[in-house]
Amino acid sequence: MNLKAFLLSFILMPGLHAQDFKLPSSLEALANRASETVEVNLDQRMLQLASRFLDNNDEDDAQARRIIKDLKAIYVRSFEFSKPDQYNPADLEPLRHQLLEDKQWSRIVGVRSKTDGENVDVFVKSDGDRFIGVWIISTEPKELVVVNIQGPIDPNSLSDLGGHFGIPKTERSSLTKKGSGK
Repeated sequence: MNLKAFLLSFILMPGLHAQDFKLPSSLEALANRASETVEVNLDQRMLQLASRFLDNNDEDDAQARRIIKDLKAIYVRSFEFSKPDQYNPADLEPLRHQLLEDKQWSRIVGVRSKTDGENVDVFVKSDGDRFIGVWIISTEPKELVVVNIQGPIDPNSLSDLGGHFGIPKTERSSLTKKGSGK
C-alpha cells in the first residue's frame, strides 16, 4: 500500500472523527412523508468556508461568524408536513433516550405546550463554563427539527446562531429557562 492510499484510508477511517451525526432510521425515513425537507451537513472545513459569505457589516452575521470559528460541525434535519400527525413523536424517543442515558449529556430545556403542540428539548455536553456539544429537538404538529452542534460554544451565544445555517431562530429566554434535568 503506497503512502497516499494509506493516508487516505486513515483519514476516512470511521470513529476517528469528532462525533458522528446519527439519527434513528425512523427519523431519516420521514423524508419520504415530508412535503419539505432540509438537510444541512457542515463540517469544520465547510463552516469556515460558509462563514466567508456572512456579511461583516451585519451585526447578526458578524456574531455568527465569531461563534462558528471554533465549531467542529453543524447538522440540521428539518421535516415539514402538509398536515398534522404525519410523524410519530415516539420516533424521537431513541434519540432522547440515548442522550439521557449518556452521563456526559444534560437536558437543560424541556418545553411542552398542550395549547399549540410545540415541544422543545435542548441537551448539552459541557466542559467547564462552555458547551462542547448541543442537541436541539423541536417539534410542532406539522414540523420536526433536529439540530446537532459540535464544538465549543458559549451558552449565551447559542441563540445567536438561530437563523443561520438552517438552525431555527429561538428566543434567548427559552435557552436560559431552567429545564428539567436527567
